[in-house]
Amino acid sequence: MLTVAKTVDETPTIKTVRFRESLEACPGQFVMVWVPGVDEYPMSLSYLGRNAGITVQVKGDGTRALASAKPGDKIGIRGPYGHGYELVGKKILVVAGGTGMASIMTFVEQALSKKAKVDVVLGARTSAELLFEKRIARAGAKVYISTDDGTKGFKGFATGLAEKIMSEQRYSCVCTCGPEQMIAKVTRLAGRRATPVQASLERLMKCGIGICDSCAIDGMHVCRDGPVFSNNELRRLSELGRTKLDLDGRKVPI
Repeated sequence: MLTVAKTVDETPTIKTVRFRESLEACPGQFVMVWVPGVDEYPMSLSYLGRNAGITVQVKGDGTRALASAKPGDKIGIRGPYGHGYELVGKKILVVAGGTGMASIMTFVEQALSKKAKVDVVLGARTSAELLFEKRIARAGAKVYISTDDGTKGFKGFATGLAEKIMSEQRYSCVCTCGPEQMIAKVTRLAGRRATPVQASLERLMKCGIGICDSCAIDGMHVCRDGPVFSNNELRRLSELGRTKLDLDGRKVPI
C-alpha cells in the first residue's frame, strides 16, 4: 500500500497521482493499481524512483475514484510487471498519442541521461490535452506537436507528422505508445525504412501475470510478453491494430 502525496492536473481530463514512497522499475513497465473498494487496473509508471507516480485519464468510475484520491489516502500497488523499453542506438524518435506519453516519458528521460538524442512527436485531439509537453522540453528532447483539430502544431494525426519527420531524418530506433491503430501505422512506417521499432501495447488486463488470457494477442500476452514489444515481435502480430478481446473474451474489431 502506497500513500498519496499529491495529485496534479495535467490536462482537463488527465491527472497524475504521486506517492510518498519510492518505486523502482524499468521505463515502460507497468503496475496493477488497486483502489480500495473500487477495482484494480493496469497502469504505466509515469514517474520512477522517489515519489513514484502514475498518470490516468478519467474515463469511468474507477479512474474517477483514483483521480479523486487525497493526500494521505492509501492505494494498492503490485508489480512492476512486464518488459520495458531498451535504448537502441543514440538517435531516438518517440511517437506518443493521447495518454501514451505516460508510458514512455521515463524512457525519454533515461535516454537523454545516457547522452542519446531524442525527438518526440506528441499528439493529442486538441492542444489542451497535450500531455507532458513542458516536461519533455525540460528534459532536453526536441518536441514536435500534432493536434487532430489543428489548435497547435501540425494539424492531423501524430502518424502524419511522424511520417514527415522520418522522411527527413534517420533514426536508430522508433519507440511508440498510444492508440493501437496509431502504433500499427508507426510500425509500418518504421519498417519501410528498416528502422527498429518498440511499442507499448494496452489491452484489457485482469491479472497482470499471464493467467487470465484477457490481454492475449496472437498467442502472446501483453502483461507477460510486453507491454513493450520489440521490432521482431511487432512484425509477427497479425492482430495489431485490428482486433482485441472484449470483457467476455470474444474477439472484436478495434
